[in-house]
Amino acid sequence: MKKVALVPDSFKGTMSAALVCDIMAKAVTDNFPHCQALSIPVADGGEGTVEAFVKACQGEIVHCRVYDPYFNETDSFLGLIDNGKTAVIEMAAAAGIGFRREFHNIEDTTTYGVGQLIEQALDLGAEKIIVGLGGSLTNDAACGLCAALGGKFYDSSGQAFIPVSGTLGQIHRIDLSSLDKRLSKVKLIAMCDITNPLYGENGAAYVFSPQKGATPSQVEKLDQGLRHLAQVAKDLPNSQPFFAGAGAAGGMGYGLRSFLNAQIQQGIDTVLDAVDFENKVRDCDLIFTGEGKIDSQSLQGKAIIGIAKRCKALGKFLVAVVGAIGEDLTGEVYERGVGAVFCSNRASLPFEKAKLRCEKDLYDTMNEILKVIKTVKR
Repeated sequence: MKKVALVPDSFKGTMSAALVCDIMAKAVTDNFPHCQALSIPVADGGEGTVEAFVKACQGEIVHCRVYDPYFNETDSFLGLIDNGKTAVIEMAAAAGIGFRREFHNIEDTTTYGVGQLIEQALDLGAEKIIVGLGGSLTNDAACGLCAALGGKFYDSSGQAFIPVSGTLGQIHRIDLSSLDKRLSKVKLIAMCDITNPLYGENGAAYVFSPQKGATPSQVEKLDQGLRHLAQVAKDLPNSQPFFAGAGAAGGMGYGLRSFLNAQIQQGIDTVLDAVDFENKVRDCDLIFTGEGKIDSQSLQGKAIIGIAKRCKALGKFLVAVVGAIGEDLTGEVYERGVGAVFCSNRASLPFEKAKLRCEKDLYDTMNEILKVIKTVKR
C-alpha cells in the first residue's frame, strides 16, 4: 500500500480522535514503512471538536477567558483553520458538562460564555464560524449566547435581563437590533447530529436535561420555559421549534438559528467538507475509521456512516475499528458503505476494565488487520 487515510471519531471516555489517528498511523507504518498514513480526525460537535479540526487542517488553538455556565470566569479556547478565515468553537469549552460543580442547579446555567467565544472569533477576523453542539450543561436555548453578542431580553416590567436555563419563562420581549453587526457578514454553522425538536416529550428538556442533573419537576419547568420562549420569539424570521436539531445542546440549535440565522448541519458533513475529504482520499488504497461503539444509532447519521457514504461514492473500501459492536447492528451498515467492522476490545472486557488497555488493544487490532493485508499482497 502506498497511501491510507485514517478518519476516526473519538472513542468516548477513552481516546480522542487525534490519539486514535496516532495509534492507527503507528500500526500502518510498522507494517508498511513506505506507506503514507493521512490522519483526518473527526468529531461530532462535542468535546474534542476543536482539536480534531485543528489537527486535520493544520490550524492553531487560541486561548481566551470567558464565563463558564455559572457566570464565573474560566480559561477557554477556540480553533482557527483555513489561514484564520474559519473559527471552530465547541460549546462544551464554555458551557459543557465538564464544568458541573458539586452544588449544581441546571436552572442557573448559561451559554453566555459561548457567545463570548463567538465574539472572540469575530475579533480575530473570522469569516466563517463553526459551532459544535454537544456535551452541554445548559438548557437556555442560546439566550445567554445571544445576550453576550448584544441581544436584549426584557421581562414583563420592561427590565432587561440575561435569561438562564430556569428563567426563560420570564422573557416578555426580545430585541435583536443591538446584535453585533459583524454577525451579518459571517457564515455561522452549527454542527448537530441529533434530530430532537426544541420542546415536548422528545425535546431538549425531557430527553437531555435529566443527564444534566434536572429533577422531574425541573424537567417540566424547563420544557415550559422552552415553549414560552418559542411563543415569544414566534415572529422572528427563523423561529421554528420543530426542525431537526432544534433541541440540540439544551435548545442551542433553535437559538442559533432563530437569533443568529445559523445554518444547521450534520457534524460529520461539516468536518468532511472543511477538510476537503474527497480530494484528500481520492488516491488512497484503503480508508480506516472508528469510534467507541457502532450500533443501530450509528445508522442515523453518526460519523462512521457519514464517512461510509462518501467512501461508497468514491468506490473506496472502508474498514471500521470500534470499541464495541451493538447487538442491534444490522447488515444495513454494509449497505451504507462500510466494508468491514472489527472490535478492538480483544478480551471482551467491561468498559471500566477495557479502557485501561484500550490504546494497546487498538494498536494490536490494527496490527492484526494490517498483517493480513500484508500477507495477501505478497
